[in-house]
Amino acid sequence: MVEDKIILGIDPGTTVMGYGIIHVKNGKMSMLNFGIIQLNKLANQPDKLKRILDRLNGLIQEYKPDEMAIEAPFFGKNVQSMLKLGRAQGVAIASCLNHNIPFEEYSPRRIKQSITGSGASSKEQVAIMLQKLLNFQDMPKYLDATDGLAVAVCHYYSKGVGEHNKAGGGSWTAFLNKNPSRKKA
Repeated sequence: MVEDKIILGIDPGTTVMGYGIIHVKNGKMSMLNFGIIQLNKLANQPDKLKRILDRLNGLIQEYKPDEMAIEAPFFGKNVQSMLKLGRAQGVAIASCLNHNIPFEEYSPRRIKQSITGSGASSKEQVAIMLQKLLNFQDMPKYLDATDGLAVAVCHYYSKGVGEHNKAGGGSWTAFLNKNPSRKKA
């Protein structure tokens, strides 16, 4: 069977959203595009969400990805920031679902691990490794672009099995089955 697919990777953000698009054919990866969606100059949250939707719809129409991968939000201390990030991620996911593109989520640690071998790698280390893997010359101004690319590469390396697609799932039922002592009578 010939493998031939395009993967869109998204690093969600509320001021800068990174994206990367790779083409995989017969086990060989090539980069089609990577960049950012600049959001910090927009006045309010609805305008930012609209920009995300419009830009992703344009990328989807241009590159016609077969799959999308997105970085799962990590839990921070600022609830308002998490809420805004969740909205940005939700709009990105909805854009893909609207185009019937399956998606998967990956934790930041897992993405770094898949690219560099260490889940504690810096953005710069991830970017340098991607530069070697995908043979691009110029490092982008915003490393959110290489972060988006890293999500797409992680998805390929993970064979499409992300956080919500693991065997047994991440449901409460799966958790309780693995931890029977946590059940209350």
